[in-house]
Amino acid sequence: MSSDRKPLTAYWAPRYWPIWVGIAILRVICLLPHRVGLAIGTSIGKIAHAFGGSRRRVVRRNIELCFPELSTEERNRLAKRHFEALGMSIIEMGLARWASERFHRKIARLEGIEHLHAAIESGQGVILLCAHFTTMEIMGRLLAIDCPPYDAVYRKSRSDFITELLRSGREVSAGGTIEKRDIKQLVRSLRSGRPVWYAPDQSYDRKGSAVVEFFGVPSMHTTATSTLARLGRAVALPFFPRRLPNGHYEFRILPPLKNFPSDDEIEDTRQYVRILEQHIRVCPEQYFWIHRKFKNLPPGFEDYYADLDAAK
Repeated sequence: MSSDRKPLTAYWAPRYWPIWVGIAILRVICLLPHRVGLAIGTSIGKIAHAFGGSRRRVVRRNIELCFPELSTEERNRLAKRHFEALGMSIIEMGLARWASERFHRKIARLEGIEHLHAAIESGQGVILLCAHFTTMEIMGRLLAIDCPPYDAVYRKSRSDFITELLRSGREVSAGGTIEKRDIKQLVRSLRSGRPVWYAPDQSYDRKGSAVVEFFGVPSMHTTATSTLARLGRAVALPFFPRRLPNGHYEFRILPPLKNFPSDDEIEDTRQYVRILEQHIRVCPEQYFWIHRKFKNLPPGFEDYYADLDAAK
């Protein structure tokens, strides 16, 4: 562990006790049969949907913008299913940290691993280009079973404890973790031949971003993927997860993006977004709608979250 990090055991102050109680409960749930654990997660999601007023309104507004063809009843039903998926993701986070390799092999199927092996054998760097789905953490564990050692990108939380909790959880699967703003380390990993798991679908500011339509709605998207591919001499392999109705999982690695990176980083971003949209339509409840996807737009664009009362 690097000198700037603390072990989880360093966070024993009373203000952290509620989190530790939650971790203990999660550890017990992960010992139960998988379907029982997911059912508990579903119940957690239903409770969050019932009491998460402001977050529920964000989810409904995002769904309203991206799926205008749905009726109000259909959108509300999709929002509720999303909260249930979020609840299941809490259980899956625990499984990714504690469950055995045998367990993960039993409940998941990885398709398209040949695309990854072909890219590695060609001597190129590999960006495993993903997005924020509720199954993201458990996805990393399966990837570690069949993939050569890879690095995972993470984003710092406001809480050092939460950052270390999430980061150390990903390190059960990944060989290393890299903070999303550490471009130099990302490039070094790619040039050394280590695949990098990267999810660039959330933009938190305008720097290094551009307005690209997402489901036909203006949205800020980072354009850093093109830069990483160029500097890291890497190909980009879209990699998407899906939770199946029976509680199992399907993960697909797609062929490399064509003509990527090109001379037009915005068009490169559009190519990624188009593929992402296709997968979201397969399992719309599993995308991370709780994030304010359409915030931080430049002046002149509509503020899509100015009046969330209409999305109750």
